[in-house]
Amino acid sequence: MSSPNQPAPFTADDYRARMTRAADAAAEAGLAGVLVAPGPDLVHLTGYQPVSTERLTVLVLTPGQDPVLVVPTLEAPDAEGAVGAPALTLRDWTDGKDPYAVTAPLLDGRGRFGVSDNTWAMHLLGLQRALPDTSYVSLTEALPMLRAVKDAPELERLAAAGAAADATYEEILKVRFSGRKETDIAAELADLLKRFGHSQVDFTVVGSGPNGANPHHEAGDRTIERGDMVVLDFGGLKHGYGSDTSRTVHVGEPTAEEQRVHDIVREAQEAGCRAVRPGVACQEIDRAARAVITEFGYGERFIHRTGHGIGVTTHEPPYMIEGEERPLVPGMCFSVEPGIYLPGRFGVRIEDIVTVTEDGGRRLNTTARDMAIVE
Repeated sequence: MSSPNQPAPFTADDYRARMTRAADAAAEAGLAGVLVAPGPDLVHLTGYQPVSTERLTVLVLTPGQDPVLVVPTLEAPDAEGAVGAPALTLRDWTDGKDPYAVTAPLLDGRGRFGVSDNTWAMHLLGLQRALPDTSYVSLTEALPMLRAVKDAPELERLAAAGAAADATYEEILKVRFSGRKETDIAAELADLLKRFGHSQVDFTVVGSGPNGANPHHEAGDRTIERGDMVVLDFGGLKHGYGSDTSRTVHVGEPTAEEQRVHDIVREAQEAGCRAVRPGVACQEIDRAARAVITEFGYGERFIHRTGHGIGVTTHEPPYMIEGEERPLVPGMCFSVEPGIYLPGRFGVRIEDIVTVTEDGGRRLNTTARDMAIVE
């Protein structure tokens, strides 16, 4: 049973189903299979999270064949302990042996394979030497939707991560901003994320005053002053799944212009969220949000895509950007985060994670989107 504090664990059957879907997707894409190195794809498919090293570890998924995980012998006990291990066959190799000779018989010697993006070059080149007639393509290019559609247990984790980020925002509104450095607020955000259950903090953007015009500003030593607009963008992993939310607050009362710009971004973000429904192309979310900002004359100051997917990493496909015609599917999760950035002055961004439902979209962040006034 799951609880608000601990979701139901994934099972070997969950991982078996994911590996089967990946192999089937590879066949549909005309690939001979998928090769997955340590990293987020391996965690998603097997529950196994080894450190990536010079020793070859690779999951081999080929249509119609049982999954095989090639591992160094000294790491085999850890691999055997992974939740997804019962759904695959382990093939180990010892130091001094050629791991590529162990892996080669598992592969079609003339096949084209999808390879996880973070595969070490030395390992890919080693496979190419062993099988010179094979060819390879990155998974982001060949199977960009491999992790895009989340199942119910994954959605439960994403919702929990979103709720923790929301609780973090509610608490940060209670602290004093004026007279403190951006790094002070960033540290409090990180502490709060951990207090509310995050195992990993990926980013804590605190952009005050003119620094807010840089969307990915690293919190620095600037002292926040009364009259500053402050962009807050923070997130990380809870139960292995990501959070990512942005709100823009003001230290003291805003000017009429600051309030107007914030209102425009809030309206754009609402338009983007309203556009979410199955069958709509990803680019339509970007178009909906961008149209509002453009209408009010700030189109050139919206300088990034409207959103990105989220799951076992905080940035992954699909992307809400012009030119992405892939349709939305129930279970996809992504950010909707338009912004306006006025160089040398201030910036505004508002962001929620949204999941596609059977008939629309549901926000996983529910904190107020009005501009909060802080001290």
